[in-house]
Formats: sequence, structure tokens, C-alpha cells
Amino acid sequence: MTKEISKSDGILLLELARQSIIQEFQNKGNKLKSLKDKASSLILEENRGIFVTLHKNRRLRGCIGNIEPVKNIFQGVLDNAKNAAFSDTRFSPLSLEELDETIIEVSILTQPENIYYTDSRDLITKLKPGIDGVIIKKDYNSATFLPQVWEQLKDPEIFLKHLCTKAGLPPDDWKSGDLDVATYQIQLFEES
Repeated sequence: MTKEISKSDGILLLELARQSIIQEFQNKGNKLKSLKDKASSLILEENRGIFVTLHKNRRLRGCIGNIEPVKNIFQGVLDNAKNAAFSDTRFSPLSLEELDETIIEVSILTQPENIYYTDSRDLITKLKPGIDGVIIKKDYNSATFLPQVWEQLKDPEIFLKHLCTKAGLPPDDWKSGDLDVATYQIQLFEES
């Protein structure tokens, strides 16, 4: 069972994400250590999958993360916030002027679990729209959509087509039955 992160630690993670971006612009004094000292829970030292997503005017402005638990939560938020702001190749680097208009989301992932399915219909019945993040893999191609993507792609067939395209596969490859599929859930923290 994955431990829940407290609301106060979630607020701290959002502040950490914002401060790690601000620090890149200012190149001075480090507020990050004081944030780590404020953490009320050892859970932030636990290794987990983490994504940081940036939105500007309700549109995606950057999203970087790691599915596998390769970093502790604190370091993962720090690194992924900077990468979402400055290294997401789909977007130009975030400017200081944009930062005030940017809303930050932090998604803490559960450990992915493989889905075993017999055909495309069976796969669809095993997905929980709005709840599951989905990972697909075939040979060297892979991609994931966080659960939030279900808000734009509500139909499971359309969701899976877009996920295949993101992975560099033909859109209907999910119907072939030879994809490795895994799901995960998230604990979401979002600036208001």
C-alpha cells in the first residue's frame, strides 16, 4: 500500500517546484534547503515516480517526470520542475514573465502494475478513465499519459490511439493485443 502525502507536505512540494524554477532565474540565495527543513514527513525521502506539469492559460506549458521510483520525492520534484520549465522539447524555455501566469501541478505516482488482457475489448474494460495513468510499451517504443489526460480524451479508444501516437506507434496498434500495458494512480497537488 502506497503511503499518502499530507496536504501540508503537498503544499510544500508545490512551493519547492516553484522555488526551483525561480532559483534558475535568480541564480542566488537558496531557499530550497529551508523548504526541505520544513518537511513534516519522512515520506518525502521515499523514492517514487513523480511528474511536474506546468499550465499557462489552462494549456499545457511543460511536463517532465519519471515513472520509475529513481529519486526521492523531494529531489524528484526539484529536478522535474526545472526540467518541465526549461527542458521540455515541445516548448521553448519558460520565461520569467510567464512564471506568474503558470500553474504548477505535482503528481506522485503509485508503483505501476501490469495489465494482462486478451484483446482490445478486454483492455478497455480494465482501464479506469480518470483514475488510471497508462503506460504502453512495444519493442523500444513507450509512452505514458497521466490520469489528468482523461479530461481531454474521455473515450478509451481515442485515449489509446493518442497514446500509441505519442509512443511513435501506429494509432490503432493498441488493437493488436501485443502491447505491454501498465497502469498507476497518482496523488495530485495543484496550485490554486
